[in-house]
Amino acid sequence: MATIKELNVEDKLRALYALQLVDSKIDEIRNVRGELPLEVEDLEDEVAGLSTRLEKLKSDLESIDELIKEKKNAIDEHKAAIKKYLEQQKNVRNNREFNSLTKEVEFQELEIQLAEKHIKEMKASIEHKKEVVAQTKEKLDGKQTHLKHKKAELSDIMAETEKEENFLSAKSEELRGQIEERLIAAYDRIRNSVRNGLAVVSIERGASAGSFFTIPPQTQMEIAARKKIITDEHSGRILVDGVLADEEKEKMEKLFASI
Repeated sequence: MATIKELNVEDKLRALYALQLVDSKIDEIRNVRGELPLEVEDLEDEVAGLSTRLEKLKSDLESIDELIKEKKNAIDEHKAAIKKYLEQQKNVRNNREFNSLTKEVEFQELEIQLAEKHIKEMKASIEHKKEVVAQTKEKLDGKQTHLKHKKAELSDIMAETEKEENFLSAKSEELRGQIEERLIAAYDRIRNSVRNGLAVVSIERGASAGSFFTIPPQTQMEIAARKKIITDEHSGRILVDGVLADEEKEKMEKLFASI
């Protein structure tokens, strides 16, 4: 691991505040994208799910069509058998043979009725599935159109911000490399615990930026002296004086303008 050059307290405060400005700028860029990446991901999942469902429905329809063909072929076979048995009845020698053939004919007729019942049920199933296919296709078309628009929107934003974000991310890593791990850990902990991600704030009108709690004059003098790192007792944020903050803001604004 590379050795971090030991900075004096003022330089640490400057590096921390500069890091905060850079990270806040990255937050701004990501806020512009907002929920778009997640929306695109969710839509992609929905499109994939609907496509799979549509394929399954089409496969089911093909299977039912095959079953109907099989049932129709079976009916033809049963009819052929009936015809054969009726012909055989003309040549029987006794009632027992006649009755036996009659039972065979009746059995074949029952098989035909059962097959026709199944065909009727399967045709009803096909009609229902065709309705579901139409509804699913309509829904899929809508989701695909929505996804296309969202992807284009995200692509436009990414094209506008990717270069800037990459530059700022590299700058953030550079600044982190100048600060000791203990301070970076505290900075990240505070940043992750507050809604706006501000871990380092300046003094404004006697209070830490964004806070209504007044900082005692003695503490304000100690902050302005830049001899030790002081945190706000209410929010836990690291505090810097307004002059230092303005100087670092000016530097960072020039940096941001150069991107």
